[in-house]
Amino acid sequence: MKNILLYILLLILPIAVFAADFSLSAGGGGLIGYTFTRYTLEGKNTGGGNVKSAQNMDRFNYGGFLFFDATYAVLSVMYQSGNSEYNENMILSDMSLTDGTGKGFETSINLSLMGKYPFKLNEKLSLFPMLGLEYQIALKQIRAPTGRGGIEYDRTKGSLIEDRDKNNKPYPISAWNALWINIGGGGDFSLTNKLFLRGEFIFGFRLPTDYEMGALEVVKNPPMNVINPRLAGLTGTPAFKLGLGYRF
Repeated sequence: MKNILLYILLLILPIAVFAADFSLSAGGGGLIGYTFTRYTLEGKNTGGGNVKSAQNMDRFNYGGFLFFDATYAVLSVMYQSGNSEYNENMILSDMSLTDGTGKGFETSINLSLMGKYPFKLNEKLSLFPMLGLEYQIALKQIRAPTGRGGIEYDRTKGSLIEDRDKNNKPYPISAWNALWINIGGGGDFSLTNKLFLRGEFIFGFRLPTDYEMGALEVVKNPPMNVINPRLAGLTGTPAFKLGLGYRF
């Protein structure tokens, strides 16, 4: 995986550094998106039983962003929030051990570096494909499980058993930090010589978080006692961004 990320950076940086047609612009705007998580954790325990854990989550995202554009590369800083619904369960053979549903809320600061290759359709409109990386820094993780009177729990307090690591300690907020691989495209529409309207559509693929990888260690402990657990699945998000930019 590290090699894949390195190759992506090697594709982006030379374009940004050695581009001949170079100009600067900056701006900001808003974003909306939808994030889905579908993960399963499976394995056999020391007693020969099949253990399976499933995590399903759907989240509506919204927020604002600032961008700094150097023609062939764009650096963005985003403040993002999201409201989610989740369903998680743990099954040992045919017996369900846990079955949790509820709502969640999270906020984060996201830093994105995207390479792009613009081409003009006419004097007003230009389009560009995009490819790059985004790092999500978690600021808040809240859950309100179904059946608990709407009580909200800060996940870093470890009030819920699923929010504790293999040593039964609460996860730090950094356990929900994440690295994304983004691909998409956008367009600029000139309003004046300096001002332009920018729209982007991005699809992101998220690598597993420390929280999700920590679950592999948790299930090795009693009462699960899973041998060599496996984690599989996908977290993805389509997002639309609309902003106003200024050319220097």
